[in-house]
Amino acid sequence: MSETKKKAAKAAKPAKAAKVAVPEEIAPETVSPAAPRSSVRKTYKLYIGGAFPRSESGRSYAVTASSGEFIANAAQASRKDARDAVRAARAAQPGWSKATAYNRGQILYRIAEMLEERRDQFAQQIAGVEGVAPAAAYAQVDAAVDRWVWYAGWSDKLAQVLGSANPVAGPYWNVSSPEPTGVVALLAPAAPTLLGLTSVIAPAIVGGNAVVVVAPDASAVPAVTLGEVMATSDLPGGVVNILTGGTAELAPWLASHLDVNALDLAGVPAGSDLARDLEVAAAENLKRVVRPKAGYDWSADPGLARIKPFLETKTVWHPIGI
Repeated sequence: MSETKKKAAKAAKPAKAAKVAVPEEIAPETVSPAAPRSSVRKTYKLYIGGAFPRSESGRSYAVTASSGEFIANAAQASRKDARDAVRAARAAQPGWSKATAYNRGQILYRIAEMLEERRDQFAQQIAGVEGVAPAAAYAQVDAAVDRWVWYAGWSDKLAQVLGSANPVAGPYWNVSSPEPTGVVALLAPAAPTLLGLTSVIAPAIVGGNAVVVVAPDASAVPAVTLGEVMATSDLPGGVVNILTGGTAELAPWLASHLDVNALDLAGVPAGSDLARDLEVAAAENLKRVVRPKAGYDWSADPGLARIKPFLETKTVWHPIGI
């Protein structure tokens, strides 16, 4: 074989695989147990004007479970916080009332969607602050979601149901239609926390009002979480403002505030001295007042009973043939 052929044959042979040194098996390292870490406790703030400020007074109070176990700290709102909330509601109300009824319904439905997504979180909070069984807590969340959907469906039907074309003696069209009353102060019940909040907020805002809500004591936890839902639900900032703390401290300032147009006393004991004093204070600028009812069933069908008090009827006369 010629020298050239020998070189070609040698080049055609496959190269031998390189030997790779295989290391001996390494014993796994002993992992020490993780050191106990401190929990990150949340301080629940207020919800005013679409933001989450602390109370201007710097005060807070401990929210505890029914068993006495600490849950969280919540901001204790002051008179100035209430005034700031009313100012935010007044600024937001004209734009909200000018939104189409269809758009308001979409936003209320979006709140329901986001509540559904955070179902486990709300159920855990309700079980903690109310001391109810998990099944009852989940049932309350479901009822609150359904109620938001129910009120969302009413948004574009109120004018047809509560409005009218009135027969008059003369060449005129006479039409009555519902309009929002303005800024409404809501005193939410202490329980059921989420369903009670929903049942006072949704009927007031579906008609175009802006609201300031007082969520008392332990209801601060689901109330501010509901504020987090609203902050990301396309609801304009200031339409809903949530104050946490004591009803007895905040309610008199809201009842006497001359820029508040209506007052819902749902969270005040029926027939109490506080309820009477708030009605007297509300009379200064002729606020509409919804009185509390003893033993009110928040799970019952509300109908339009909580919508109509916060709507006013506007009647327009239009001449025919001109």
